[in-house]
Amino acid sequence: MSRPAWALALRVAESPSTSADVPVWGVAALLLAAADALHARFGAVTVRGELAGFTRAASGHRYFTLKDLDGRAAALRCAMFRRAATLLDFTPRDGQQVQLRGRLAVFEPRGEMQFVVESMQAAGDGALYEQFARLKARLESDGVFDAARKRPIAAWPRALGLVTSTAAAALHDVLASLARRAPQVPVVIYPSPVQGQGAAASLAAAIRLAGQRAEVDTLLLVRGGGSLQDLWAFNEEALVRAVVASPIPVVCGVGHESDITLADLAADLRAATPTAAAELASPARAEAANQLMALQATLGRRTAHLLDLHAQRIDALALRLGAPARALRQQQQHLLAIGARLRMALQRTADRAGVEQLRIGRSLLRAMRDRLRTLAAGNEAAAQRLALLDPRRVLARGYVWITDAQGRAVVSVEDVQAGDRLQAVWADGTAAVEVKERHSGTPIARSVV
Repeated sequence: MSRPAWALALRVAESPSTSADVPVWGVAALLLAAADALHARFGAVTVRGELAGFTRAASGHRYFTLKDLDGRAAALRCAMFRRAATLLDFTPRDGQQVQLRGRLAVFEPRGEMQFVVESMQAAGDGALYEQFARLKARLESDGVFDAARKRPIAAWPRALGLVTSTAAAALHDVLASLARRAPQVPVVIYPSPVQGQGAAASLAAAIRLAGQRAEVDTLLLVRGGGSLQDLWAFNEEALVRAVVASPIPVVCGVGHESDITLADLAADLRAATPTAAAELASPARAEAANQLMALQATLGRRTAHLLDLHAQRIDALALRLGAPARALRQQQQHLLAIGARLRMALQRTADRAGVEQLRIGRSLLRAMRDRLRTLAAGNEAAAQRLALLDPRRVLARGYVWITDAQGRAVVSVEDVQAGDRLQAVWADGTAAVEVKERHSGTPIARSVV
């Protein structure tokens, strides 16, 4: 019958001076004996609990802690190697209830007991995860996580705001990243606890304070990794609503890459880690300098190209222009020729106008003479007619022209009264008369001179 390996290790580790009744164990031998005892006592076992701190190593192995479902402070370190992990038909999450089948073993480098998982089955979500899922569904129905609501992050911020605990390792990581990437950008810290009772309310108040002060262009909400319970403040509705209501765009970097909180989903931009949040929110100084240098080089090349192009155009125009003096003489000769033609045209126009004016003057003179002859003949006829009507000719035939004292003609005996003084006009003189009597109807009135 072969002896167990731990027995051989014990025999080698024994000192020759040690009594056979009191064996002294070597560390490796004791751990190996404990592992054999666990294997012999338990063999393959099945255990149920809640996942916490689930991580995936680069090798493909999974490491996590299995917590007791009754809430007692009992935890079991677990390891699931890549071969068994490839058989998983779901993605394990913190807070999820699972049923594991495997064996108890001792991890000799640290002397810790661990559970080597051979298979894992989902056994229902834990209470926290169920609460997470219900709240996520309700907020999603309210449009809190809509991509259309989210705002772009400032590419060149004047200042950055940082909401986190002053005692958190994430603060150091973010400040170190910002000092390396963008030391010219000032950082304003809005301190708040990130874990424990009242952490969510305090974080929400810090975000509101940043919005009221309006002194930064981008707000970073960060904390390091932890279990679902450790990160629970970032899943509370008060904080999620504050992130959505923030007038300043929010970059959320909570936990590790595999950790997703409701604040991550509500933020304008989610970062895998706090350091990643700092990188997303700040411009890299070296990259900006390289871009400026590249733009400077491009501007220099394009400026030189434009100068060469314009120089060639000037040369071509100079060739087309030729000697300026020759071109000026040609223009002068052309102007002189135009002036001569203009003077000749003006002279011909003036000559034609003079001839036409002379013709018009002659025609006007003839018309005036004809008109004067016509008028003279008319005047002569009118004078003859007027002479025939001359009262002096009538007076010469023996008639008398009688006027009253006012010089009005007396044409009727009714116009005079006895005693009126009248003026009598004959062809060869006048006489003043006085009416003595008046007789109507008598052809001849008696009057005394």
